Formats: sequence, structure tokens, C-alpha cells
Amino acid sequence: MRYIAPVRARILMIMFFATGSLGLVIGLGVAPPSVTMIITFMGVVNIGLGAFFAYVVLTQEERSQDKRKRRRRQRDN
Repeated sequence: MRYIAPVRARILMIMFFATGSLGLVIGLGVAPPSVTMIITFMGVVNIGLGAFFAYVVLTQEERSQDKRKRRRRQRDN
């Protein structure tokens, strides 16, 4: 998987958790009965995406230098 900057991943994680929790609150408490299920489902999807980005933040390794450039420098020396 491609490297994602930790700040960007944290922002996405917070955004998905916030919109997911708001969707659950609105879907289960405020919305009319005709749209309750779809709003709640979208909230659960957003919580799942927030969990995915939390996993990315916790398991992602630090960005390393390009190995090709390092090899080239070693050969020149």
C-alpha cells in the first residue's frame, strides 16, 4: 500500500469517526422513520472507514529513503 503522511491519515480518521458518529446519532434519534435505516448504515460505513485509517496510522512504517539513490551513492564512493 502507498505511504500516507501520518497527519493526513489522522485527519481522515478523525473526519470519518466524527461523521460516522453524527450519522448514527441522527439516524437513530432525529431522522424520520423512512430514512432511519440508510442514514444509520452510512454512519456505520463511516465508522468502518475511520477504523481502517486508524489501522493505517498505527501500523504504517516510517518513510525510508529511496534504495536506488542509496545504492548509487555507495557505488560512487
